[in-house]
Amino acid sequence: MIGKLPPRTIEWVGGLDGVARLIDQTRLPEELLFLDLSDVESMWEAIKSLRVRGAPAIGIAAAMGAVLGVRSYETSDAHALGDKLSEVCDYLALSRPTAVNLTWALDRMKRLAHGMVESPPDLIKSSLLEEAKRIRDEDADMCRAIGEHGQHLIQQDSGILTHCNAGSLATSEYGTALAPVYVAHEQGRSFRVFADETRPLLQGARLTAWELSQAGINVTLLCDNMAASLMREGKVDLVITGADRIAANGDVANKIGTYGVALLAQAHKIPFYVAAPSTTFDLSIPDGSRIPIEHRDPDEVRRGFGRLTAPEDVPCYTPAFDITPSRLITGLITEKGLIEPVRESEIRDALDRRLTCPDSLEG
Repeated sequence: MIGKLPPRTIEWVGGLDGVARLIDQTRLPEELLFLDLSDVESMWEAIKSLRVRGAPAIGIAAAMGAVLGVRSYETSDAHALGDKLSEVCDYLALSRPTAVNLTWALDRMKRLAHGMVESPPDLIKSSLLEEAKRIRDEDADMCRAIGEHGQHLIQQDSGILTHCNAGSLATSEYGTALAPVYVAHEQGRSFRVFADETRPLLQGARLTAWELSQAGINVTLLCDNMAASLMREGKVDLVITGADRIAANGDVANKIGTYGVALLAQAHKIPFYVAAPSTTFDLSIPDGSRIPIEHRDPDEVRRGFGRLTAPEDVPCYTPAFDITPSRLITGLITEKGLIEPVRESEIRDALDRRLTCPDSLEG
């Protein structure tokens, strides 16, 4: 069992008439605030505004949002309910385009409903809720397995650099990039995590530093432009980041700035790993050039957290993600094991494997 973790990022509370409860991550670290969402519009806004973020957590939120969108729809026709579900899923898919987990979860919900067209609509609705809960629980299991498969990379007294937040707050529990950190910590190893602040929204500062300090893990915050100096000083032994989408050839879309960290790691001969569940792989996309990149509101750069920090009429370049080519990635840490080297053949072989959990996870 993993050691101390922050509260659950997202969960369903109650029955079909219940709510999706999530941590409002825009309020951290100043305030730990839980939101109870009861309609699909509120969930769309929560995803779009980053109240819930991180590819796995977005997928879970989308599945729960689908339930919120159809549970009050009155019909005795299963086909009509299916049409309504497709409408709701199309709406939710527009909230954020880069994280593949969102569309993966929505497709899974639609497949379930499609397979129940001979069932009463009320049974379909309750089954959709159970499916959303399963998606959350399966993600927790996958993230825990990622931690077990990656923990051996973290040695005693080592320094680990991470970018953005791919921890418990970005998933159902445990995280992806931080899952090996939590497992290594639970096993008693001493090490230090260096967290890039992650401009412009400071997910590393507000979220990663918060959750690691909550767990009692030694964490040091640095500005994004300090990573090169830290590496040159020999303080970084390993880099682990998360991913929002991984193409068939192993190219990775992750938070803007990840590509630069990968280049720095290569220049300093530091291993660079990406941790992600199999749901983050998109084998329909051959390489990173085909991954859609979300662009954010320029005021997130010009008016970071409400204060004007640049002339109002200056244009801003605002991609939320960048692409790290597979040639810069030492290995991919998944719930099915370590993929190394990062090549399409190895990726396809790994994803075809049955989930293999270490002995400590069995039973």
